[in-house]
Parts: sequence; C-alpha cells; structure tokens
Amino acid sequence: MEFSIPTEVVAVAKTLEGKSFEAYLVGGCVRDLILNRKPKDWDITTNANPDNIIQSFKETFYENEYGTVGVVNEGVEDQSLKVIEVTPYRLEEKYSDSRRPDSVTFSGELKDDLKRRDFTINAIALKIIGEGSKKGLYRATITDLFGGIKDLHNGVVKAVGDANERFSEDALRMMRAVRISAELGFAIEEKTEQAVIDNSAFLQKIAVERIRDELIRIIMSDNPMAGINLCRKLGLLKYILPELEVAIGVEQNQAHSYDVWEHILRSVQHGAKNGWSLDVRLATLFHDIGKPGTREWSKEKNDWSFHGHDLLGAKIAAKAMARLRFSTKEIDKTTKLVRWHMFFSDTEQITLSAVRRIVTRVGPENIWDLMKVRMCDRIGTGRPKESPYRLRKYQSMIEEVLRDPISVAMLKINGSKIMEVTKLEPGPKIGYILNALLEGVLEDPKKNTNEYLESSAVKMALLSDIELKKLGESAVNKREAEENKEIEEIRKKYWVK
Repeated sequence: MEFSIPTEVVAVAKTLEGKSFEAYLVGGCVRDLILNRKPKDWDITTNANPDNIIQSFKETFYENEYGTVGVVNEGVEDQSLKVIEVTPYRLEEKYSDSRRPDSVTFSGELKDDLKRRDFTINAIALKIIGEGSKKGLYRATITDLFGGIKDLHNGVVKAVGDANERFSEDALRMMRAVRISAELGFAIEEKTEQAVIDNSAFLQKIAVERIRDELIRIIMSDNPMAGINLCRKLGLLKYILPELEVAIGVEQNQAHSYDVWEHILRSVQHGAKNGWSLDVRLATLFHDIGKPGTREWSKEKNDWSFHGHDLLGAKIAAKAMARLRFSTKEIDKTTKLVRWHMFFSDTEQITLSAVRRIVTRVGPENIWDLMKVRMCDRIGTGRPKESPYRLRKYQSMIEEVLRDPISVAMLKINGSKIMEVTKLEPGPKIGYILNALLEGVLEDPKKNTNEYLESSAVKMALLSDIELKKLGESAVNKREAEENKEIEEIRKKYWVK
C-alpha cells in the first residue's frame, strides 16, 4: 500500500529505525490516511524509551507522565508538523479516577500499545518501508489486530476489547466516540453505544476543559446536529450542557416548523454547512436557549410568545460557557451575538441611525457574524430562504453605515492648517477651501498630500468670496453625487431598493 506522508514524519520514523528501534505511525493519522483525509496531527509509537527518543533528535520536549516526547521541527509552516509526538509502547494499569492510568509501564511489544487504545479504527499501526511510485508517496505495511480496517470500511466506531473497560479507563472516550461519529459520519457500534449509556455518569469525573475541547470539536465537525443529538440520546448531554436539554419538546409559535430543540440543532447545522466560525456556531447553539424560560401563551395572538428570551439566553450562555472554562473573550462575543440576535424590525421603517446603534452594540468587528447567526436562525425555522429581502436590506444598510464616508476628514489637511498657511481668519472661506480640495482629491487621490493641499489652499485663498463659494458648492454637489453612487452600488449588490 502507498500513502502520502510528509517528509518530516518519515524523517522521524527513519531516525528511530536508524538507531535500531521500531517506529510505527499510529492513531488518528493512520485512520485519516486510510480514509484519504489530511491528518490534523502525527503520532509515532516505538520500542525506544523516552531517554532514547530524546537522545535521537536535536530538539525535543518531554513534560508528561506517559513517556510522550515531542519532536520539534523548526521552520515548518504546517501546524500539524511543528511537533510530532513519539510515544513508547506502553502498558497501563487500572484507571481509578476514570481519567488517567494509575501507572504506566513501557513495553517492547507493539500489540501491548495497540490493545490499550480507545477504538479499533484508532488501533491500526503503519510502518513505512520505502519510497513509493511517486514523489511524496511511501510504501507501508499495516498492522491491524482488532479489525479496524473492516470497521473503517463499514463506517463503525467500535471500542477495542471490552467497551465498559475502555470507558471506565477514560470517560472522555465516550464523547470522543460521538465526536468521531460526527466528524466521519460513522455509526457507533451497538455494544459500544450501550456502554456509553451505562457509563455516561463517569463523565462527571472529567476536567471541564477536556469536555469543552471535545464539545468544540463536535460543534466544529461537519455534522454538529447529529453529534449533539447523539450526546442527548446516549445520556451525555446532561453532563455537558444541561441547559440545552430543557429545549426538547418546547413547542414554538406558528412561524416555526420545529420545537426549540430541533430548531437549535438545525440552525447550528446550517453554520456547519457554510463552514462558519466557532463564534457563530456557539452563538447559534445558545441563541434560543432562553425560550423555555420565557414562553407564555398570548391570548391576543392566540400563539406562543417568548419575550425577553434573547436577554435571558445571553445570561444562560454566559453561565454555561464560564462553567466550561471558555475564555472571557469567547464568552463576551457569544453573549453579545445571543443578546442582539433579535435585532430585526420592519426595513421599510428602520433608519440608518437604528442600524448604527446595533453596530455600536455588537461592535463593527462582530456585526457580520451577527448576520450569520440570523441566517442560521432563519433556516432553522424550516423556511427555505437564507437571505430574504428583509435580511438583504439590512445587510445593505449595515454596509452603508460601515463604509468610509466621503468627507473632508479624508484630507491630509484640516481647517487649522489652512488658516496657518493662508493667514485667513476663521469663517466660511475655510469650509469652501476644504470642500474644493476634496473635489480635487476625488478626481485624483494622488493629490492627497500635505505639499499639494497646502499649495492649492494658498492659491484658493486669493480668489474672491463669490468665486470661492461657487467652487465650494460645486465640490459639495460632486461629493453628494459620489456618495449616492456608492450607496446605489451597495444596494445593487444586495438586490434591494
């Protein structure tokens, strides 16, 4: 078999073999190579001990209890190749805390290392045996003791050996099973799935930072809807985000096709479909989390209402994210997007000043992410259009607000400098000169230099009041025409009036 393997990875394996040690690629990188996916990181396992590994390479670091040595590749742009982890074959004793082994013993046998791994598809070892038929390809042999290749072909996530033992060793493996399922679109094998259900409570023993990181990977997968739903089905969600579970079965108003739970999941899935950022997906996950706590029956509308769910949702999101140890920056942005996701009003009545207020509230740097959350929200209702006229109109107005205004502030000269170089007193003349200078710069931006503008201002100061006023008014008219042209282009872009 031939695989595309970076030369940096090959070099590490060959260095170890050159010192008479064994070296196998193992774990997720082998799984991804077999699936023709680009590995996100590279792991090598060997019968060398940590001291042997450290002595074999120029730059390494070793800061753990498990024997893993990081081999550093300086000057490499690809993040996945900056550090290649090399771990000795090892045996692990029992896991008393469902998080880490009580002790680790290094082994001389590859099979000992493979049998301690989580899932069969991650327990496949690859040995590089030579160059392949093309540059960058390498011939390799596969060691598959637990049927991992068969499970890869069948699209199955299956525990190595006894699933209950694997999950009691490290309870985070249960979330990892869900995450791999979401990333690859695989099913979890029946016995493995049942073991997750039976052992789900052990997740409470895991550090929240580790839970958060797996949650992020589920959310950032291609199938977050399936992943989050699977967490609920297997009994994990109540230990991750219990705030979400209360949305199950909460009926919405007639504008929605789904209950709050399914609406949230479909909204997040739309973010994944578009490849949008973690910030957008987190805000979408939390955007309607306040609905169960604000739902009231409106006799006037004969329908459900959720007044204030955006405000309550922002508070719930802040608490949940703080519990999961998200950064202050991540919490602040997510809660802003949740708080203001209901910014809509009638675009026939909305004013630019109102749009400026929403831009100020969420920040110019966040406003387009807010629009993405709104698009996800809309698709999550079951409506076919991501960007209806009303949303496109709002986008047009936002772009109009954010554009650089055409004004004398663009000039590299101001009124004070004009008075200094022309010896003019404060008065209307200064404004006329500024506007006339702006007209010249609009015609030729290269004229926007201190030297040219000062020289031109001195010449204009010699004109009569009538001539200068006429010149200034002409400049204002031209500026307005330029602004109207820009605004018209923005509206054409969004197909709005």
